Amino acid sequence: MSLPFNVYQEIASIAARYATQDGEVQTAIESLGISRRTTPSAPCHGSYRPCLAMVIQGSKSVQLGTDTINYGAGDYLLTSLDLPVAWRVVEASKEVPHFCIALAIDSEKLLDLMRRVPIDPPTEPADAQRGIVVNTATPELLDAAIRLLRLLDRPADIAAMAPLIEQEILYRILTGPAGGQLMNIIAAGSHGNRIARAIAWLRENFARQLRIEDLADHIGMSVSSFHHHFKTITAMTPVQYQKQLRLHEARRLMLAERLDAGTAGHRVGYQSPSQFSREYSRFYGLSPSRDIDASREMMAAEQAVSPSALRA
Repeated sequence: MSLPFNVYQEIASIAARYATQDGEVQTAIESLGISRRTTPSAPCHGSYRPCLAMVIQGSKSVQLGTDTINYGAGDYLLTSLDLPVAWRVVEASKEVPHFCIALAIDSEKLLDLMRRVPIDPPTEPADAQRGIVVNTATPELLDAAIRLLRLLDRPADIAAMAPLIEQEILYRILTGPAGGQLMNIIAAGSHGNRIARAIAWLRENFARQLRIEDLADHIGMSVSSFHHHFKTITAMTPVQYQKQLRLHEARRLMLAERLDAGTAGHRVGYQSPSQFSREYSRFYGLSPSRDIDASREMMAAEQAVSPSALRA
């Protein structure tokens, strides 16, 4: 399939109309978001949920455990389960902003599609794949993406048409090179599905003491198999995963709820303030107080130069 127009130029044009300032915008299509950046960014820590993220302009880098994943215009990043990451925009300018569109993946819709439509399983096992993979967008996937974006200009059509196009996008992913990874995560009884269940437990209970033996038993795996498959999919051990969840949440509590470091550390499961400070400094590169002060200064500076601030 070939497209008779510059699809990236059209998507960027639509994205620019709905994302007029740097940051993330939730669109009128519930599962669709747009990210815009006009300058390269410092590393930002957070979590990626199951989604398709397609770069339209510029480039981006994601750190997952020990892996560094780079992707640029024409690439899509598929995240198949909840993963703590550090990401940064590598290439962006005022003349050519970085644009990325992200479509959240609903596991129930995915399972429903797989039940209704026969999809051949991958020829190669997906157990060895990471929970984040990058591939080049096919013309068929781009065609569906641009039709979804065009609905933003026709809001009356969204309720009827968006679910159909989202289903088509899911189908293109499942039948593409990353389809096996998605199938492995949602197929009951697969190693990937068991790891996804372990991750769901960790997200709900990250402040509790982690006993690997109990968690492995909870998902029906041996300790050695659990360790192996967890690290294969997430590029980190279960303990490292829990630690990143704790540190991300503590940082959010200090920034959003203005808790002090000791209270935030205790809230996320640290019994020793000195241990929390050491691990925080090692992970973020600054002590909790210095990191939060620097982040607040940066946010204040961005707000001071934003178009809305200037109009005010």
